[in-house]
Amino acid sequence: MSPVLLMGIGLAILALGYLVYSKYLAKRVYRLNDEFRTPSHEFNDGVDHVPTNKFILWGHHFTSVAGAAPIVGPAVALIWGWVPAFLWVTLGTVFFAGMHDFGALWASVRNKGQSIGALSGRYIGKRGAGLFLVVIFILLLMVIAAFAVVITGLLISTPTAVIPTWGAIGVALLVGLAVYRLRMPLVAVTIVGVTALYGLIVLGNAVPVVLPETFLGMTPTVFWILTLFIYGAFASLLPVWVLLQPRDYINGVQLFIGLILLYGAVVIGMFVADGAHEIVTPAINMNVPEGTPSIVPLLFVTIACGAISGFHGMVSSGTSSKQLDKETDSRFVGYFGAVGEGLLALGTIIAISAGLRTVAEWEDLYSSFGQAGVDSFVQGGGMLLESGLGLPASLSATVLATMAVLFAATSLDTGFRLMRFVVQEMGERVNLRIGKYTATGVVVVLGMGLTFSQGLGGEGGLRIWPLFGTTNQLMASLTLMILAVMLIRKRRNPWPALIPLAIVFVMSFWAAIDQLFSFATPGSADWLLFAIDCVIIVSSVLVAVEGVRAIIRARRHPPESDDADEKLEAVREEV
Repeated sequence: MSPVLLMGIGLAILALGYLVYSKYLAKRVYRLNDEFRTPSHEFNDGVDHVPTNKFILWGHHFTSVAGAAPIVGPAVALIWGWVPAFLWVTLGTVFFAGMHDFGALWASVRNKGQSIGALSGRYIGKRGAGLFLVVIFILLLMVIAAFAVVITGLLISTPTAVIPTWGAIGVALLVGLAVYRLRMPLVAVTIVGVTALYGLIVLGNAVPVVLPETFLGMTPTVFWILTLFIYGAFASLLPVWVLLQPRDYINGVQLFIGLILLYGAVVIGMFVADGAHEIVTPAINMNVPEGTPSIVPLLFVTIACGAISGFHGMVSSGTSSKQLDKETDSRFVGYFGAVGEGLLALGTIIAISAGLRTVAEWEDLYSSFGQAGVDSFVQGGGMLLESGLGLPASLSATVLATMAVLFAATSLDTGFRLMRFVVQEMGERVNLRIGKYTATGVVVVLGMGLTFSQGLGGEGGLRIWPLFGTTNQLMASLTLMILAVMLIRKRRNPWPALIPLAIVFVMSFWAAIDQLFSFATPGSADWLLFAIDCVIIVSSVLVAVEGVRAIIRARRHPPESDDADEKLEAVREEV
């Protein structure tokens, strides 16, 4: 199979999804209205609620939801073959992720920028909302702890990525100043910012930063994890225009340039004698290594962010909805943000499948389940860039490693901000007002406590990661449940939400049950994961029951008038 053909088919499917299906959702299902007053204007405070250019907001949204997951998930899932991974990434992006991310953004905007957890109280019920927050809290704790460890590992294994990783913060601060204070043209600022970022990548490749075995009395692992937690705490407290938006925007542009280079290398490789590639990954692997779980349901939770992810709904309703300038921008920000994630997941499939030269290399990499990951993407993609574009191997690895680190970092500090919101929301439910500094302190303590719970090597950060996929997908199904209730109340077509809801919930719940038995295996039992999995399963079942009741009530409920029409009518009366 030619990687160029696979790439062409994948790009065509994703393009049709955005150009055709997202238009249908915008016009017929969500019925976007430019005159609707968004929360960014209604509650503009210059910190969390800030009307934002849709291209800048897309950068924030896309890079926040991306992280390392759309790389890790497809990389692991290739153990079952490239066909299942390819189909779930492309079709999942078009019909599942796009609808979910776009819908969560629309639902939050129509409800004063409330988070998906708060919306569950209105559309599912108070009992369901409390349990909903439990799932959200566990998921965000996983993201914060695990991504801190993943980034640390990349900074140590690829020291050439250290300078561009931290230098990107300085570039973002200058971009935010230029756009929001100096009012400079966005195009000019983008060109200068991206040029500076790639200049840092070249500098980092020439000057790798390797910490000594003991640095400031700490190992490199402890030092980087502490530094990342400090950074995440401060970044989550700054006004969004200072660092969050500009950094994510520049990272988003950088990713698209990286993908263009990667895809371009595949095409050029066709015309270079020693650069041509064929996919070495089997289409469907019938000889998976011993210990590999069944493709059904594990494929659907292993590839999470590359097809659909509950974390995306939290970003859509947690930060993006508070920055949306016009409601019609939500199609570009939400749906095209999901398409960007699909492009990254597709690029990962091609980089590993075509970047490895022989079947023997592939079999060595996939000798056990979970062995492949970000390093595999960097290795395979680096080979494609080297053979197709002639980039030096070290520079190719630096480009891809920096891309992975920067996306993981954006998800890290967005996770900090979202978890701070959740802590404050939990306080409100028990009539306790928690300030943002106190809430951030709680997030840092809990996150670091989990990360170092198994030792100073940060092993605790990945301790509960095996539950990420199932928790994430269960979260996505619960978000789709809220969308279904909203659409039924408004007497609009609910099937774009109901069909993905049924598939995602069944697969993720099935996976959670499978994992529960594996955590209790005699001789290798992990009772902490068993207990957490039980909490997640019970919470999900109870929320699902409440959700079904809410759907039945919604069908009997009088049609809910459109919020936009009500507000426009109120404005007309005032005039």
